[in-house]
Amino acid sequence: MQPKKAPWKLLSLLPLSLALFLGGCSNMAVLNPQGPNAKSLLDLISWSFGLMMIVIVVVFVLFTIIIVKYRERPDNMGYEPPEQHGNTLLEIVWTIVPVIIVIALAIPTVKTTYALEKPPVSTKNMKPIEIYVTSANWKWIFSYPEEGIETVNYVKIPAGTPIKFKLTSIGPMNSFWVPELGGQKYTMDGMIMDLYLQADKTGDYLGRSANFSGEGFTDMEFTVESETKDDYKKWVEEVKGTASKLTKEKYTEVTKPGVVGRMTFSSNHLGYVDAKSLEYCDYNYWKNKK
Repeated sequence: MQPKKAPWKLLSLLPLSLALFLGGCSNMAVLNPQGPNAKSLLDLISWSFGLMMIVIVVVFVLFTIIIVKYRERPDNMGYEPPEQHGNTLLEIVWTIVPVIIVIALAIPTVKTTYALEKPPVSTKNMKPIEIYVTSANWKWIFSYPEEGIETVNYVKIPAGTPIKFKLTSIGPMNSFWVPELGGQKYTMDGMIMDLYLQADKTGDYLGRSANFSGEGFTDMEFTVESETKDDYKKWVEEVKGTASKLTKEKYTEVTKPGVVGRMTFSSNHLGYVDAKSLEYCDYNYWKNKK
């Protein structure tokens, strides 16, 4: 008859299994920051993960010690533990330690969250480029108020420049997320939410909806194309000179539920209403235009 494997030997494999499992996350976009906001979030994730790993290791070590040291053996089969009515020192320890852990997690989380509501520190003296983002079933519409152009399902930005995305929605609530550049923020009908992002290098970064919104949700993706400042200016001029105008009729058609491809226009829908008001992002406004 083979002896049973000690349970602590099996339990000791759990941390190793966790490490092997997390080893497959190396290609995750959220762990590949390409902008200051994303780097701040990765630092926060790393700090939180490190703190939690310390807790896990301590718990597993104590658990292993307890089940090994106090396991049932032939020489203690009849042992009866004495009655105890608490241990003041232990109760203080397991009350204070969780409080310290929560504080250690809360302080950097709050500081990072508030810092992300402002332009990146590295470019805080630069004027951000404003881009209005409108989510609609099931596409993303990007409007450039200063440049006077508009794109659908892709957005171009200059590298090393802060971008102030002004988020809203036509229809259901959605979520705007570019994992390599920063965190997500919700888009809501009748509201405008600000989100600062910045790409440090040129390249293409995948963005998508992070909030389920129905049938076409899986196709609700877009690309953030970061270019040099000169290439960005050339692209803006090219769009102004070659792309078709965006009419009210065309915009109404684009906002109807459905999946569409990339589109580019030499004008934007912000001209139809005051871009600083909430009227232009009110679904009922465009619904009445149909």
